[in-house]
Amino acid sequence: MKRVLLIIPSYNEEENVLSNYQRILDYNKKNKTSYDAIVVSDGSVDGTEEICIKNNIPYISLIHNLGIGGAVQTGYKYAFENGYDIAIQFDGDGQHDVRYVKDIIQPILNNEANMVIGSRFIDKNSSDFKSSKVRRVGISIISFFIKVVTKKKVYDTTSGFRAIDKELIKRFSQNYPVEYPEPVSTTEILRCGYKLKEVAVSMNERENGVSSIRAWKNVYYMLNVVLSILVIGMRRIKK
Repeated sequence: MKRVLLIIPSYNEEENVLSNYQRILDYNKKNKTSYDAIVVSDGSVDGTEEICIKNNIPYISLIHNLGIGGAVQTGYKYAFENGYDIAIQFDGDGQHDVRYVKDIIQPILNNEANMVIGSRFIDKNSSDFKSSKVRRVGISIISFFIKVVTKKKVYDTTSGFRAIDKELIKRFSQNYPVEYPEPVSTTEILRCGYKLKEVAVSMNERENGVSSIRAWKNVYYMLNVVLSILVIGMRRIKK
């Protein structure tokens, strides 16, 4: 039986953390699965950690806000140190559905992939929620440049719903991009020759609270991601 860990990076998610964790517990009970979960409180200044303590939710507390890359890498370090076979990035805002975990881990179990991305775009009917039009344009542009650099088409380049195997858990626990972690890490592993697959998932809109991504950042974000991808394309990267 493979040990599976859901890493839940959370910054000020007091309105979502309990319901999100409870859905995982309910799913495990109903389906006789045993997915573990760890909340990584990324310097939260609200009641996220108090709710975790009160409800016996496993969590790691970061003193300072490290951003999504630092929070997720903390989860990967925990997964590596505790011998997990598969680690899954699972958003703390309710956008990801635990029912799709079985789908995104299956290619890893079948030795078909080292990383699996839960994608909103490979099946047009898989998810009603596909982000804003501006972000979808940005995702398409990022996808184009990833293909230029890696010769591999990746559709949902910014999806945070992704699973990795034991080899990548070790790699990412030691070195993981702090900025633009999803598209940058995807580009790096493809350049290194790791196997990647996308599977269709449905995502939800954020349940409560406010996203840390603002509309005015979209163009700045996209330009910097593209530059980062092109730099990776010029580097020699070893597996």
